[in-house]
Amino acid sequence: MVDSEAPIQTMIALRDAVKAAAIAGSAAAEAPLAVLCGGCPSLLQVSGAAISVSTPTGARDTLCASDATIAHIEHTEFTLGEGPGHQAYSTGRPVLIPDLAAHPAVNWPFLAAQLADEPISAIFAFPLQYGQLRTGTLTLYRTTSGGLTPDQLRMALQIVDLATALLIGPPDGQDGYGPDDWWSLPQARTRVHQATGMVMAEFAIPADQALARLRGHAFATGRLVDQVAADLVERRLYPRELAR
Repeated sequence: MVDSEAPIQTMIALRDAVKAAAIAGSAAAEAPLAVLCGGCPSLLQVSGAAISVSTPTGARDTLCASDATIAHIEHTEFTLGEGPGHQAYSTGRPVLIPDLAAHPAVNWPFLAAQLADEPISAIFAFPLQYGQLRTGTLTLYRTTSGGLTPDQLRMALQIVDLATALLIGPPDGQDGYGPDDWWSLPQARTRVHQATGMVMAEFAIPADQALARLRGHAFATGRLVDQVAADLVERRLYPRELAR
């Protein structure tokens, strides 16, 4: 007989663990988010989870990833500028693909092609938002096909609410991660930000167009944006070469 209370108790335990991590490191959301990512696979019966923060200009950074496969999905999405996470963020609606092989990937064909050899059979992405404020996405994947059950979907939405609260931060007047700091991307992609600035200066273009040039060069050369950015910052590649 299946214990129907087990998922509820697991969700409560996860919330308590996230709360403890938030209290222990109240100046940033990364630690409790990592706890949240790590709890998703067992709670939701998925293979991996990642939480990313995004801005309307196209900046995007992965705050936590539970395994190498979901981290690769996130890196590839960032490089190509398309995917379920981008779609969920831009539309404000969940993207639920229970069978990736059977889904006509008209919305992100380049990502689907890049992930064809990866052990990914199902993928789910949820926007992290509070009212009109949209902060990022929660992305889940499975190595086997199959949709989220109603109970799993409800728990996923609870995780979305918890992740959003962590990113927005506590109300004014409370200690901890400030409500106006949600958009401040961590420095995990410092070189991408530096490289974007170099391209902006070289071509006198805004940040979104500079990032698009980085992505275009990465796609054309079969590399990740992070790798192209590192070459630019370390002078193995020059901004003018991106126009080729």
